[in-house]
Amino acid sequence: MLEKKKKKIVNDPVHGFINIPFSLSFDVIEHPFFQRLRHIRQLGLTYLVYPGANHTRFQHALGAMHLMASAIDVLRAKGLDITHKEAEAATAAILLHDVGHGPFSHSLEFSLVQGISHERIGEYFMREMNNQFGGRLDMAIDIFEGTYPKQFLHQLVTSQLDVDRMDYLRRDSFFTGVTEGAIGSDRIIKMLNVVDDNLVVEAKGIYSIEKFLIARRLMYWQVYLHKTVVAAEQLLIQLLIRARELAENGHDLWCSPSLLYFLKRKVVESDFLQPLDNDSALHHFSNIDDADILVAAKQWQHHHDKVLSTLARMMVLRKLYKVELRNKPFDDQEVSQRVDQLNRAYPELSDYKEYFVITNSVSNNAYRLTEESIKILYNNGKLIDVANASDMLNTNILSKDITKHFLCYLR
Repeated sequence: MLEKKKKKIVNDPVHGFINIPFSLSFDVIEHPFFQRLRHIRQLGLTYLVYPGANHTRFQHALGAMHLMASAIDVLRAKGLDITHKEAEAATAAILLHDVGHGPFSHSLEFSLVQGISHERIGEYFMREMNNQFGGRLDMAIDIFEGTYPKQFLHQLVTSQLDVDRMDYLRRDSFFTGVTEGAIGSDRIIKMLNVVDDNLVVEAKGIYSIEKFLIARRLMYWQVYLHKTVVAAEQLLIQLLIRARELAENGHDLWCSPSLLYFLKRKVVESDFLQPLDNDSALHHFSNIDDADILVAAKQWQHHHDKVLSTLARMMVLRKLYKVELRNKPFDDQEVSQRVDQLNRAYPELSDYKEYFVITNSVSNNAYRLTEESIKILYNNGKLIDVANASDMLNTNILSKDITKHFLCYLR
């Protein structure tokens, strides 16, 4: 029974009134590691393109918690045995699924920490919280990592049809105003079932699944990989690359102590194995969010280093790179033309072309045939992959990695 002082209701603009279902959920939400998510934008720098996209990882996690509670209620009503302890643990797992995100979410995924994903950092946060909670997160961690015997609980947390995706598509659509991302998450959840320990969708929900997959594809190109968003992310990445180069070479660099910790050294996964103290990687990571980067950029506008100050001003004033996006790679001649333009227009930056002329690629697909597929359950008990069950979806297109090549350069 949820203690009276922990019975809270949150008014969410996407789902309406959200109840905090368990005392463990309340304790997780109150923890400083989780509260930090209030200061990390869900969509990174997308607000520079869609001004309304200022929602946070905190909001998203609460929304995913709400959908998890709804899914558990639906599955229980259909005869699934989900104990109170399992429901509590699955809810904690989805609350914490994004706790390892750094500043600006995916925009800086590998810029501050080398070669370690936010999911992996999240596991270190969970284990530390579990120590502080006296083992109350044991089952939640097992569900998150997929080692708990009931695999469908893990699939609710992370799969091609998890409540994480259901919330972020609706939420990102709502705050950006891109209506193509709106999905019927309530309908999808009501159609969920479990067969042989795997999450499936009853046949009546197939049209909602079709909409879900198409919406995901459209949101990637219209929002997540919008070319101006790509340009903004590249600018931020280059800003931190230059800041790190200066910090490693002993230059004075005004920023928060925790941000400086990551700029002055190459932090790798083994650093997160240190016990939590005031000089551990986990401690410093828990102290940084979007504000550290933004405040530092405001200060760096006046730095004596021409490259850093130029990049910082571009960031603060939204003077982003010009960007070209197309289906085939840019050849050396095209890149050289942009370098020549840089040299003529900004001769003082001619020795630093790698910061101001960048080419790379981005890609996405809406449905991965190599992962656990979305199965449709028919009344006769037959299970069919949505790729074969749908008469509308072109799964060859949806499952194909679509790659776009970009060229960013100084205007």
